[in-house]
Amino acid sequence: MRKQYFIAFSTLLAFLSVTTLAISQIDRKTKDDLYSQIELYSYTLTTIQADYVDELSPKDLIYGSLKGMLATLDPHSQFLDPEEYKELKTETQGRFGGLGIEISIRDGLLTIITPIEGTPAWEAGLKSGDRIVKIEDELTKDITLGDAVKKLRGKPGAPINITVLREEDIKILEFTIVREIIHIQDVKDTQILEEGIGYIRLTEFREDSAKEFRKALDDLIKQDANSLIVDLRNNPGGLLNVAIKITEEFIPDGQTIVSTKGRRSAQDNVTKSTNSNHLIDWPVVVLINEGSASGSEIFAGALKDNKRAIILGAQSFGKGSVQSVIPLPDGSGLRLTTSKYFTPSGVSIHGTGITPDIIVKRFLPKKEEKDEKAEKIEEVFENEKLKDDKEIELTDEEKKLKESKERLLGDNQVQSAISVLKGIRVFSNFNGTSAPEESKDEAVTL
Repeated sequence: MRKQYFIAFSTLLAFLSVTTLAISQIDRKTKDDLYSQIELYSYTLTTIQADYVDELSPKDLIYGSLKGMLATLDPHSQFLDPEEYKELKTETQGRFGGLGIEISIRDGLLTIITPIEGTPAWEAGLKSGDRIVKIEDELTKDITLGDAVKKLRGKPGAPINITVLREEDIKILEFTIVREIIHIQDVKDTQILEEGIGYIRLTEFREDSAKEFRKALDDLIKQDANSLIVDLRNNPGGLLNVAIKITEEFIPDGQTIVSTKGRRSAQDNVTKSTNSNHLIDWPVVVLINEGSASGSEIFAGALKDNKRAIILGAQSFGKGSVQSVIPLPDGSGLRLTTSKYFTPSGVSIHGTGITPDIIVKRFLPKKEEKDEKAEKIEEVFENEKLKDDKEIELTDEEKKLKESKERLLGDNQVQSAISVLKGIRVFSNFNGTSAPEESKDEAVTL
């Protein structure tokens, strides 16, 4: 019995040594109160060690208490055991096993932020805002984010059954999805849609996203683009520094991109653009929807407040808190919410999201419908055939790009963005200024 007490007490001392630095930054009154509560914690720990029906290791008890402690803070704070901490680092590299969904806890319920395009979850028909109420036969009420990730991930090829509540239709839907290794392509569908209007789809902010985005911009420059649609729909965010670096492509040196505010002044920070080279000064429309979160909202909010873009689509998700990942000595870690994001005008993103300048609800036409717009799209591609009526032999990549263009030109939100950019050209000419296509050196501020 004494040995058990000694082990538990030694483990507690080791835990306390990790928190010494943090405690030293707390005022004296709070510090005294903290020490008194630690006495209660120590008593509870040793009581469990001595009297609980099953023998538990001190490590299991400490890990369990840390998981519970972090779970009471907010949905995004989390204690990560060594395996989970390793997985977190793997996620940011763009390749992992699972279903292809970004999840969060919202209003106490496990919620899909967005399904990632081209993944099993996307193909199965899961949507942003779906509430996962059951994983296999287990209810998800009071589940932590970490436990949800563990249950949803598994071996590639292994099926999993999930039940979701789709609130917009008030329906309970059941899905069987086969897990896959998820390969994330950050930058997709880079092309000229029509009349010099470029299009880039940005699906995530990961390690190589800024480099790939810059490459996409260079490709559009070579194709004589003079305006741009940046599609952030269903982009759940990712790495903050990458989101800032991409935002800098559009924001001049010295202008604010985002600010963060926390409890301590050391956590308050204002991030300004440092870009003095290759600044993109085209007219820009940014597409967002309810699946756009975190880094996407920083990007959209910065361009909106700096009057560098028109934001079009639907209200974004509203995930505007900063999580710092803090490694611990044994290979575990803390994912801790330390501050919140604010747009350059001082508007909090968290819980509210970014409101578009132009609200356009996505309209998905029925497959059997063939209206005038669809016929016009077909006519555009019909005119791209050779004049002697010989069919052009397309490579697989060219066929994929052609299919992508057909799909995008049939997307009502993309069409609205195109109309806005064309309207800017008309307005520029009306005011006697050079149209963007006639003078690429002239900045157009929206």
